[in-house]
Amino acid sequence: MIKVAVGSKNPVKIAAIKTSFEKYFGHVNVTGYDAPSGVHDQPTGNDTFIGAENRVKYLMHELSAGYDYYASVEGGIHFLYDRWFAFGAVCIGDPSGNIGFGTSPNFELPRSISDELLLGKELGQVIDELEGNKNTKHKGGAVGHLTGGILNRQELYESGVLCALIRFNHKLFK
Repeated sequence: MIKVAVGSKNPVKIAAIKTSFEKYFGHVNVTGYDAPSGVHDQPTGNDTFIGAENRVKYLMHELSAGYDYYASVEGGIHFLYDRWFAFGAVCIGDPSGNIGFGTSPNFELPRSISDELLLGKELGQVIDELEGNKNTKHKGGAVGHLTGGILNRQELYESGVLCALIRFNHKLFK
């Protein structure tokens, strides 16, 4: 059975990684760990990828043998085409040191939200304030709020995990 260490204890990120890995490998064992990103709580641009990679490298360094893969999803924002978009950067590593990346789809943020993020707030905090809830990032997330529940955070991240796994499963990378 494939064993995967996840650089987060967020149940949405763990579920996205588990569901995606199972599409490639069947049943997998997935365990979440606290792993530092080394970037701001609300990363922008390349820092989103750096945060995901830092979490994976931390797991690779700190955990003893026994894992087939190390994975992380870092939620971030970036500026494209004169707009702010939210997305998830995914990093996956294996014991031999191979590192692969993928991203979730991007979704445009309303100006009122991006302005708050640029002032230093985290996207989950802004959505919590809008919804009057707590820990929406452990549930449907911002994308769930903005789509009225049609798409949730786990579903958004799954595509990014599947894309990051291409490096490990396609012959062109071997």
